[in-house]
Amino acid sequence: MRATDKGFTKVQALDVGSHDIVDPVGQLGDENFLIAGTDSRAGVDSTLGAGDPTDVEGARSDTVMLVNIPASRKRVVVVSFPRDLDVTRPVCEGWNNDQAQYTGTDYPSAMGDKLNGAYALGGPKCLIKVIQKLSGLKINHFVGLDFAGFESMVDTVGGVQVCTATPLVDTELGTILANPGRQTINGVTALDYVRARHVIGEERSDYDRIHRQQLFLSSLLRSALSNRVLFDPVKLNGFIAAFTSHAFMDNVDTKDLLMLGRSLQKVAAGAITFLTVPTAGTTSYGNEIPRESDIKAIFHAIIDDDPLPGEHHTTEPAPTSTAPAPPQLTAADPTTISVQVSNASGISGTASATATKLAAPGFQIYSVDTYPQGTLSSTLVRYSSGHRDEAATVASAIPGAKLQVTSDLGSIVQVALGKNFTGVVHTPPTFGTPLPPIASAPADSTGAANPVTLPDDLEHVNAADDNCR
Repeated sequence: MRATDKGFTKVQALDVGSHDIVDPVGQLGDENFLIAGTDSRAGVDSTLGAGDPTDVEGARSDTVMLVNIPASRKRVVVVSFPRDLDVTRPVCEGWNNDQAQYTGTDYPSAMGDKLNGAYALGGPKCLIKVIQKLSGLKINHFVGLDFAGFESMVDTVGGVQVCTATPLVDTELGTILANPGRQTINGVTALDYVRARHVIGEERSDYDRIHRQQLFLSSLLRSALSNRVLFDPVKLNGFIAAFTSHAFMDNVDTKDLLMLGRSLQKVAAGAITFLTVPTAGTTSYGNEIPRESDIKAIFHAIIDDDPLPGEHHTTEPAPTSTAPAPPQLTAADPTTISVQVSNASGISGTASATATKLAAPGFQIYSVDTYPQGTLSSTLVRYSSGHRDEAATVASAIPGAKLQVTSDLGSIVQVALGKNFTGVVHTPPTFGTPLPPIASAPADSTGAANPVTLPDDLEHVNAADDNCR
């Protein structure tokens, strides 16, 4: 790990204190990676079809993907952004891509910029600011990868299987796939496959390219999961070597990647979803117009872990007995759980004293208040759908607490301390261990549910779907 970390090229990119981050407490424990595929026009990339410095100055972020891995580690969401997306560029410091450093010269903000133009001018820091404002996600990792790195990584895993209904011919890159059908391609061909924007028979340019990229990465993920590339030390070392030789990053090290990989071992391909930011036509100067309300809805759903189109999970086999077995709950990490402590006991000071006790093992106290519905006979641990493990972890620390699902808490877990609360708070079970059975109260239907409505035409690809047709 020490040798690998020394090979990482580090850059400044993150803006963790940004006011554009939505519900930062609700995002505790989430890992958000911004990945930029750059067409650097200097050095080795100039031999891979990126042109040269006299062609276009600097580098472009032709591929921008925002990867969300929630604290529960139960799914992965990858959102692609069109390279020509119309954005307002903030004040940004100039960026020299060839030297991977900033110039010290600030450029004023500007409306009507292209997304890849923002990167060309201001590099990773400028790109992070733009994407963070669009998404509201707290981006805590940045990875930039050039053409040569992508090509090398594909070859390291032995190629990737793709499928095409017809030959794939691009008017600029030439013939990429001469024959239709399922086939395994190497790094050189894969690079053209994911870069092509002028394919004969395709009419949506960058959107068809994004769709192809998502299909390609889905196939790569299925291959990695099936042949255990990420768990084979020899293959993994080669993959990391290819990655570090051609990547530059912020807040990424080998230990983080290995720990993240371990936490995702049980994530099936069906829980990995690719989405594309929706747009509404183009401006007079050729930029793609973002559908801002739909984009906000998408990222609201991501932050709240709401279901996404095309997403499906492996279902457990039905039990043989007539009485269904209760779901096995697993202890979550207390430091990733935001807790609202509400006093429903009728005894003054109970909530604040309990909040102090809950904070000791690491629970993040969101707020302390009085339960608005009055007193309760029994303590309830209330949660919204998708946060049962987190709620059960909290309930396991409070003797006599019952779980209650509601619809108005988002990612917050609320402890409503009832008259039966004795003041005792236990240390929760160790992260990742099974939780004991916990009683449930009837679901609460009084919550002011405001479900997010996602656009009907939201483009998506699920990593488990084999799209060969």
